[in-house]
Amino acid sequence: MKKRSLDATVRHLLAHAAAQPSGRSAETVYGGHEHVLRQTVIALLQGQSLDDHENPGEATVYVLHGRVRVATHDTQWDAIAGDLLALPPVRHRLDAVTDSAILLTVAKA
Repeated sequence: MKKRSLDATVRHLLAHAAAQPSGRSAETVYGGHEHVLRQTVIALLQGQSLDDHENPGEATVYVLHGRVRVATHDTQWDAIAGDLLALPPVRHRLDAVTDSAILLTVAKA
């Protein structure tokens, strides 16, 4: 068993994002391309986005810090720290309403 502090990871990634021109930083904390399940912590500074993209499989977003908005072509959902969103199986985007960090969990189809 491996143990990891997501709070420490969030602090590190938000500091790293602040130093990047993109205002983003990410780290896979479990799994990877060779696994079905992958969990990635993504930090986004306020105003930054993950542009429209398809789901590679079933996916959820757990908001670790801040406030985010997930939007499709016709619907949007706001979420704050502690909220879990099941991502829709359609093109969508994620916007950081404030400096934010999420845990993206994907089970590839």
